[in-house]
This record gives sequence, structure tokens and C-alpha cells, in this order.
Amino acid sequence: MTETPTPEQPTQKRGLSRRGLVGGTAAAAGLAAGAFVAGRATASEGDAPARRTDAFSFRGEHQAGITTPAQDRLHFAAFDVTTGSRAQLIALLQAWTEAADRMTRGLPAGEGGPTEGASNLPPDDTGEAIGLPASGLTITFGFGPSLFRDEQGRDRFGIADRQPAALRTLPHFPADMLDPERSYGDLCVQACADDPQVAVHAIRNLARIGFGTVAVRWSQLGFGRTSTTSTSQSTPRNLFGFKDGTANVKAEEPAAVEKHVWVGAEDDAKAAWLAGGSYLVTRRINMHIETWDRQPLGDQEGFVGRTKASGAPLSGGQEHSEPDFEMPGSEGPVIPVDAHVRVVHPDFHQGARMLRRGYNFVDGSNPLGGLDAGLFFIAFVRDPDTHFIPIQNAMAKSDALMEYLKVTGSALFAAPPGAAAGEYVGQALFEA
Repeated sequence: MTETPTPEQPTQKRGLSRRGLVGGTAAAAGLAAGAFVAGRATASEGDAPARRTDAFSFRGEHQAGITTPAQDRLHFAAFDVTTGSRAQLIALLQAWTEAADRMTRGLPAGEGGPTEGASNLPPDDTGEAIGLPASGLTITFGFGPSLFRDEQGRDRFGIADRQPAALRTLPHFPADMLDPERSYGDLCVQACADDPQVAVHAIRNLARIGFGTVAVRWSQLGFGRTSTTSTSQSTPRNLFGFKDGTANVKAEEPAAVEKHVWVGAEDDAKAAWLAGGSYLVTRRINMHIETWDRQPLGDQEGFVGRTKASGAPLSGGQEHSEPDFEMPGSEGPVIPVDAHVRVVHPDFHQGARMLRRGYNFVDGSNPLGGLDAGLFFIAFVRDPDTHFIPIQNAMAKSDALMEYLKVTGSALFAAPPGAAAGEYVGQALFEA
């Protein structure tokens, strides 16, 4: 399609360099140290995209980092709120908003920066991004169901009556082997950039700012986007070697974005504050790489339902050709009934589509000596009850790929609409 991009895509400003970064305590040092090493280690100078000096505006009708063209690197973190004070939580969101606004413009997280503050105080920026451009950084915030009610159902911050009906702990799907330390969370932050150090810097400094109010619950580094969110991007490949996200919702499809991504004002009377926002689903999906690599090419293509070379459906055509699920083959349909592309296709889910922004990950080796690797799945949907849960149930029950996958982390968050000038992210939730 050649329609006008959605309002989230902001005007870009070129040539913005960082004069410094946020300063800080050692609270986030451990979080960032391993992330820095892993992020840099996965970078490939030959394959890396050109460094993006443009800056995406943090403020706007919708949060950036949703329909924004997907960057190449991710640092995602979930936080537990450790304070019981509503005022302190609001103060944190205000501070995070200001820091995110600055960092996405290529500025240090605080006004003093990493080198210009008082010598007897910690700097208000950690400094590892000195000299680096904005690198297309986007920072996206989300609220988990546990922010509204604790495990006993108690109203934590006076907002329980505004909890969306769809915002709850995702069901335990068949074949899930969830690690609670890689799941859930009160708050989340998605930082995407074309430089891993810029993304890590953003999370590190937000964690530093939140010290005493929030604690990191879990975090995930990602490299090599596995989805295409704009028609200007080519379709990437996942760690199975197949093109992924061919039919993803694109920013240049405003009608589809409005229908499948943004929450409508009429969707939930209790959650008018979420209108213009979206639901953010994360799933940490480990891939059994070594087992997959021993499968014949024909079997791999049958499991996926597409050719490995071009990404075209097995029924023929090019990558973006519509699959023909009725075309006969020698032993049933040419696209098997349990092929991934068929199981998740909108035709079998009342037309529901997602906007996916997933990333590959490799987190060293597991105790058996195999790669701890896979897909960190991220999707933005208008309603998880119609656009995610039925599709995930279908995958868990009948998708041939599930034999090679193990879901170890899961979470659902509500991503509020964008913050206008003078506002903080999620302000309508607390001041409605």
C-alpha cells in the first residue's frame, strides 16, 4: 500500500550528538555491564545497518517504538515497583518521561550530563554513550496488571478501578515452561536503537533514576530484528534461517494499524486513559537450534509453510503472495495443515493481525551445552483477547514448529498513548 504513514512516525532531526549521558549510582551497573558485552559481541560490522543519526521524537499522539521502523537492537526491561507511595510512582514517571525525551534526542539523561556536574556528587548520566548519535533510539513504556492490584487483589495506587479488563496475567498455554524470573512485571521499558550501546544506555539510566522506587525484575537483549514494521524495510530472518513477519502490520497501512493496534476510546469504559495506546505482549521463546539444524530442508519448509530461499509460500509465487491453503500436494495440501503460516494466518482467526517487533537473542549456553537462543517475541495488539490469545492457543495445540520451541518467559503490559509537551507518560491514568 502507498498510504500516508500513521501519526506516530515523527519528523526526524539530523546531526544530534550526545554531549553526555545520565549520571549515576551503581544500582544499574550490573544490569548494564553484561548487556554491554553481549550487545557489542553480537554486532557485526559487515552486516550492521548504517548508523542512524536521526532522532525520533519521544512526544506525540502515540508512543514511538510501535509503528516506528524497527531498529536493529533491543534492550527490554521489566521492573517491580518497590514503593507503596502513589506520589513517588508519579514522580518516577515524570522523571522517566523527561529522561526519555532527552535521550531520544541524543542528549544526556540529565541536564548536568556525565562530566559537567559537581565533583562531589554522582553524575546524572552514566557516560557510556558520550559521542554517540541518537541512533534512532525509541523508548516505549508499559504498565503491567500487577501495578493495579497485588496478588491479594488489593488496590496498590488507587487505580484498580481503571484497570482494563484485558490487562491480566496471560494464561498458561500448552507447552509453556515459564520462569517467573523472566516473566511479568509492574512496569516495562522497551528501548530500541541501531547501536546496542545506545539502547543499553537508555535502560541503564532509567534503572538508575528509579533506584529506591523500582527494581529490575528481568531484562532481555535482542539483536537482528525479526519483523518488518515499514514497507521501506526488507523482511529479516530468524534463527531458524527463515524470513519472519512477512504479513506483519505495516506503518503504511493506517486503516490496519487503527483496526488492529491502537486501543479505541469505546473499547473499555473503565480504561479511557488507554485510548490511542496498545497492548504489549512479550514471549521469550527458546529455539531448539541443534535439533532444528538436523532436519531436512524439505521438512523445515513444511513446518514453516514457506520456502527458505525466498520466503514464498509453498503454494507458489513471491514472498508476499497470498498462500493458497487449498492447493493439493502429493500427500494432502501443499501447505501442510500444521504449517506455521497456516496455523497463525488471519483467515483462521477472524482476520486478526498483530504488529510484531521481535528480536533474536543468544544468551550464551544452557547447562546441556546447547545455545540459549531464540526469539524474544514482542507484539502490539488492540486487544489480546482477540488478537493474541486465540492465535497462541492454536499455535500451542497444532503448530508443527512447537516441537522446536520452548516458551520460558511471558508478560502482558498496557502501553499508554503518547505524552504531549508538558505531560508525563500515563498521566491520564493517574489524573483522570
